[in-house]
Amino acid sequence: MKKFLSYMFASLFGVGFAPFASGTFGSFVSFVFIIPVAYFYGSFGILAFSLLTFIIGWMSSRVVLRYTEHDPSLIVIDETAGQTISFLLIANMLSENFSYWYLYLLGFFFFRLFDITKPLFIGWADRKLENSFGVMFDDVLAGLISAVCLYIITLFI
Repeated sequence: MKKFLSYMFASLFGVGFAPFASGTFGSFVSFVFIIPVAYFYGSFGILAFSLLTFIIGWMSSRVVLRYTEHDPSLIVIDETAGQTISFLLIANMLSENFSYWYLYLLGFFFFRLFDITKPLFIGWADRKLENSFGVMFDDVLAGLISAVCLYIITLFI
């Protein structure tokens, strides 16, 4: 049962088994959670949800990694944690007015860009931390850089 639940959480209830671009699908499906959390609970909700997702992802990927190679494509809960963090600095703005919906698209774009290209210390974390913490942490870093980019953009709105 533990193995089954770990695979379900790590794969975001099966999304990670997509035949291609499972990380992109995982990031996209994450908006089912992100939009209502940001809208109703703002930055506090985003922080709490990302922490919860990180902890669940860390625990479930630890089990999955016993049966797979490092950071297999089926683990997409790391995308959920990172994608959520992308909105940490602007979530209160998103909760005030849904007319900033396009920021969700920009956040998606930035997160995927940084998660795929893994610039600077994101790539280091991905290469050096070969455990369940590392699986989650490189996406957290991509989310933090995305959050800063989104925040800078909102300064000009």
